[in-house]
Amino acid sequence: MRKIADDLWETEPEYPFPGLSTHAYLWLAPAGNVLFYNTTHDTEFDRMAELGGVADHYLSHQDEIAPSLRTIKERFGSTLHTHATEADLASEVTPVDDAFEGRHVTASGIDVIPTPGHTPGSACFLVPVSGRTYLFTGDTLYVDPNGHWRAGYIPGMSDHAQLTSSLGDLATLEPDVVVSSAFAGDSGVTELGERRWADCVQEALAALEPQAASSS
Repeated sequence: MRKIADDLWETEPEYPFPGLSTHAYLWLAPAGNVLFYNTTHDTEFDRMAELGGVADHYLSHQDEIAPSLRTIKERFGSTLHTHATEADLASEVTPVDDAFEGRHVTASGIDVIPTPGHTPGSACFLVPVSGRTYLFTGDTLYVDPNGHWRAGYIPGMSDHAQLTSSLGDLATLEPDVVVSSAFAGDSGVTELGERRWADCVQEALAALEPQAASSS
């Protein structure tokens, strides 16, 4: 695992498709460590144990469902959270403890934001990491290899209207750092710097329209 902030660690990469990488992220939260997304690397679990284990496990969408969910839950006794729309899929692997629906803020300070569109149960998480605000976007928003923001629209699976609405909601946030699950460039962690987040989302929306039109 790689330390990317004082209290945030990134797992080793996985390559689900050529040119596409994914990571999971372990936040060392005061109330108990939180794992965002998922990893299938068994070797990472020993390091997670050294860092204090996993108290809560949040999935951003159904593509993160894998047998490792059961391994993590059984080893650490973690609480599994996923959107209610996709809870049945996750339950085929291991019991889901929290099938959430609406937006809410947890006791650990995680702002859980349902963002349907990429998949019906996609969700994003706004998290206070190391004194800054991190937005975990799953596959809903990511940076392409050319450094442009893109929405995770997959013809035949994603819902254009829902995704457009979700991006509008995300544009109102003010993150310092954005962390996607899958990415096609050098990293899924993007420091916004001086760039306005609303402009990043608008860039993704502008690219989404012709992409959706060409698939219709």
